[in-house]
Amino acid sequence: MAELPEHPRLKPLHADSSLNAGKLATLDRCSSELLLTSLREGPNRLKTREDGTILEGHHRVYILRQRGVDVDKLPREIVVKETE
Repeated sequence: MAELPEHPRLKPLHADSSLNAGKLATLDRCSSELLLTSLREGPNRLKTREDGTILEGHHRVYILRQRGVDVDKLPREIVVKETE
């Protein structure tokens, strides 16, 4: 069976202090499984740069990490930075 490729550890684009407290409170009421599913599927799934910098999913990743969930192995959509 083929091994899945290793991804770099997820890292925030901005400091945790810049996260929206209201959004965090709302997401904290969701189950971990719901948050994980939302990061794996749909238009707001986890999006990162190749180096693991989070572009979409900051708040959900933060909540899950607070709950002790290993989010670094989640599948992610890699968004390549466009250069001019």
